[in-house]
Amino acid sequence: MKTTTLLFLFFTAFSVIAQDKFFTNTGTINFEASVPLFEEVRAVNRQVAILLEPKTSTFICTVIIKDFRFKLDLMQEHFNENYMQSNRYPKAVFKGKIEKFDLKDINEVEKEYQIKGKLNLRGKSKEIIVNALIKRVPEGIQIISDFPIAVSDFNINIPTPIASKIAKTANTELTGIIRSDETMLTLK
Repeated sequence: MKTTTLLFLFFTAFSVIAQDKFFTNTGTINFEASVPLFEEVRAVNRQVAILLEPKTSTFICTVIIKDFRFKLDLMQEHFNENYMQSNRYPKAVFKGKIEKFDLKDINEVEKEYQIKGKLNLRGKSKEIIVNALIKRVPEGIQIISDFPIAVSDFNINIPTPIASKIAKTANTELTGIIRSDETMLTLK
C-alpha cells in the first residue's frame, strides 16, 4: 500500500513538473545573408530545439548547424566547412530570460516581449536582446523571433572576393510552437 501511494505521489509530482516546461524539436529558423543583385544566400533549418520554462522565464534555443538546408549544395558545403566550421562548432545555443513574462498573460492575442540572453556561436559568446511575438494557439504556444547576427561578432571570415556578395549581418527568424506534456496529452 505504501509503495502504491509513493508511486502515485511520484507520478503526480512528475506530471506537475513536466507541465512547467514547454518544448519542441521541430522549430524553424530561416536564415538569410543575401545582398541585392547577387545570388540568394538563404537556408532553412526545421529541426530547432526550443525550451521555455515559464516559472523562471528561461528561453533556450539550440540549433545543429549542419541541419541548415540551402538551395545549392555547394553553398551548403561552403557554409558548413568554411564559414561556420560546423565540424568544430556543431551547434549554436541561445539562452535568455523573457522579460516581464507570465504564462497567465499568454492568450490568443499576440504580445511582444524582449528576450535578453547570450548567443553562443562558433566558440564565441555575445549578449543580445531580441524581440519575440508570443501567443497561445490550439497546439500550444507560438513564438516568433528575429535574431540579427553580425558576422564580425562571431569571427566568421568571408574571403575578400565574395565579401561584397554576402551581407555583413545575417537575418534569422525563429518560429516554433512549443508544448507542455499536458498539451501533448490533450492533442492525442
